[in-house]
Amino acid sequence: MDFSNQDYVKLIVDGCAKGDRNCQQILYKATYGKMMGLCLRYAKDKDEAKDYLHDGFIKVFEKIKNFKHTGSVEGWIRRIIVNNIIDCLRKKNKVGFSDAENSLVNLTDDSEEDNEKMNMINISAGKIIELIQELSPAYKTVFNLYVIEEYSHKEIAEMLNISIGTSKSNLAKAKGRLKSMYIEKYGNINE
Repeated sequence: MDFSNQDYVKLIVDGCAKGDRNCQQILYKATYGKMMGLCLRYAKDKDEAKDYLHDGFIKVFEKIKNFKHTGSVEGWIRRIIVNNIIDCLRKKNKVGFSDAENSLVNLTDDSEEDNEKMNMINISAGKIIELIQELSPAYKTVFNLYVIEEYSHKEIAEMLNISIGTSKSNLAKAKGRLKSMYIEKYGNINE
């Protein structure tokens, strides 16, 4: 599916809104890879990721009539799927966030975080996804929302019903854990 052809995208989205199974299949197949990758970052394994994806697309097709064609349909689908994953994590009580008030020492400022993001670019995506899946659900969720989805700490705090400090703390701990896991598994990051 060519997402740059806005007329075609509108035709497919409108078809999905009317319950046209062929249009739904086209949209699903066109976004499957990216959305599965998204789900894998939050899931403990491929089966859980498939569950997130399946449930997320059910919501996408239920809500697609609300899509206003302002912005990317892929971005809109991504947001629905991320929100669905967060809802699933809440329902399963899998996300236990650490108390930020006890651990706000040595948090990096945004410029240091940006530098760290730049240093991480040289690491293969496959290795990072593998390591992200090993994080605790709380660390994994905050890391994905902040680093990958680019939500602010304020937005994350509102989404997860935690404080901004807890979001920052969980991010710092997730990055520290990822770094130590990477070094343990693959050697020095700069090699």
